[in-house]
Amino acid sequence: MPSAESTPTRAHEPDPVKPTSDDPVAAAGSELIGGPVGRRALIGTSWWTPVRIVALVAIGMFALGLIQKAPCYNGGWFFGATTQYTHACYSDIPHLYQGRGFADGLVPYFDKLPGDMDYLEYPVLTGVFMEVAGWLTPGSGSIQDQEQWYWMVNAGMLMACAAVIAVCVARTHARRPWDGLLVALAPAFALTATINWDLLAVALTAAAMLMWSRGRSLAFGILLGLATAAKLYPVFLLGPLFVLCWRAGKWRDFGKAAGGAVVAWLVVNLPVMLFAFDGWSKFYRFSQERGVDFGSFWLIMAQNSSDPLTTDSVNTLATLLVVVCAAGVAVLALTAPRRPRFAQLAFLIVAAFILTNKVYSPQYVLWLVPLAVLARPKWRDFLIWQACEVAYFLGIWMYLAYTMSGDAHKGLPADGYHWAIGVHLLGTLYLCGVVVRDILMPERDVVRQAGDDDPSGGVLDGAEDVFVLGAAAHPPRHASHFDGPQVDWGKQDTADRSL
Repeated sequence: MPSAESTPTRAHEPDPVKPTSDDPVAAAGSELIGGPVGRRALIGTSWWTPVRIVALVAIGMFALGLIQKAPCYNGGWFFGATTQYTHACYSDIPHLYQGRGFADGLVPYFDKLPGDMDYLEYPVLTGVFMEVAGWLTPGSGSIQDQEQWYWMVNAGMLMACAAVIAVCVARTHARRPWDGLLVALAPAFALTATINWDLLAVALTAAAMLMWSRGRSLAFGILLGLATAAKLYPVFLLGPLFVLCWRAGKWRDFGKAAGGAVVAWLVVNLPVMLFAFDGWSKFYRFSQERGVDFGSFWLIMAQNSSDPLTTDSVNTLATLLVVVCAAGVAVLALTAPRRPRFAQLAFLIVAAFILTNKVYSPQYVLWLVPLAVLARPKWRDFLIWQACEVAYFLGIWMYLAYTMSGDAHKGLPADGYHWAIGVHLLGTLYLCGVVVRDILMPERDVVRQAGDDDPSGGVLDGAEDVFVLGAAAHPPRHASHFDGPQVDWGKQDTADRSL
């Protein structure tokens, strides 16, 4: 063990970034609880640490989201054709308790279901999550009682996932723990958290991002593989990571991450794949065969065309679009004047998938929330995007109310719903544009304005470039005049990046 004299110490431990000091919107919002923190405030001397506060706020907002579902819990899921839509409290969870065989004790993927859906159409780890909730649901009482219990059990499990997400985001950027409040207070997060089971994959992805920020490449890979076993989108994060590791020459770490992801995914999927292939493959077959659906620009095109594209054509074009976007992200990563932060590229690639996909369910916003906070932790931009997502959340339920109300026409007609889709698309594109600007003009990146390189980058943080293209091969220069603080680039001390 090294002696105290030989152990390097830090001359100055960087203070946590206080959003009320450098973010005007956060400062204005803080007036509700007493105003911005003072310069003499004793930070870190109380049990109420930022991470604990963020976790409790996340749980509180999640609880408000549960209250918002009360009209459905008390009847809307069971009585009335449009109540669950007019009150914007719809959830898949109670409906699928009986619809996917959990009420009858059927084993997902192995037992065939009655009706149009022959097998459970969710990835294996999500199916396990659903099955565990089914085991914890009392089998006595009416089917309505059981469905209510099933939703409550799932809500409790999903609440734990929500807390994990908020804590992981708060700890990923060590100097910016208060950014976790953006996740905790996100209105679209609370509104959509219990529509479906997406929070499981989001929690595993957030934990994976935390592990990568700590330099634990294998743990990152294992968690990302588990996340991909719960939902498809997390696998897209390996693409940006590959390009960043290429630019920094970190092949060993990428190999550990990719290998861990493959092994973890196989451990979950292989047993079901071998013994119940038809049930296991249902998710992938359903994704391929599913037609153009809610929330996508493809739906706008289909509903305004006398000769809409076939499902096969949409699949091909959507795949081409996401490949083009991925190529654009790769070029951006290799030509940017400063190597982009991992969270920035992760957000862009998942957003590209969402924007080009043939369906956008309202809970898909959960995929982007933690990545958006890590990519662009600016309250104004985040709230603009969230406002657009809340507008879409209300729009889809009002549209379904309209389509389900017959001649009464209660709700939003197709033209109005198309505008709601447009608002969602424009809000996401706006946030993508701001992130791209930050990559091309890193002095505008709020994470880097204090001199940080990539606090969520793990082994990439402060690493030298070994392969670049275009302008990145030349010394970085400011793309335009900027009156804010200039970034003091350079490698951080190794001790500052230690665990």
